[in-house]
Amino acid sequence: MTHAELTALPVSFSLDVSNRALRIGRTQGYAMAKQGTYPIRVLRLGRQYRCTRYDLLRFLGVSVDSAEHTAA
Repeated sequence: MTHAELTALPVSFSLDVSNRALRIGRTQGYAMAKQGTYPIRVLRLGRQYRCTRYDLLRFLGVSVDSAEHTAA
């Protein structure tokens, strides 16, 4: 994923999106989430696994300008 794609992510998104950003395969990503070894925090909401933009950007070391944090 490019820097622009990363900063354009919504506040929370599916584990598949996080897998793509981290270059982790789907099966491996879900296995890691289930085992609690995924590299960033994974939220379990019902039957869904969700990740947050904050955790992903922090893990990747991507800085975001404060202007990009504000909602339109």
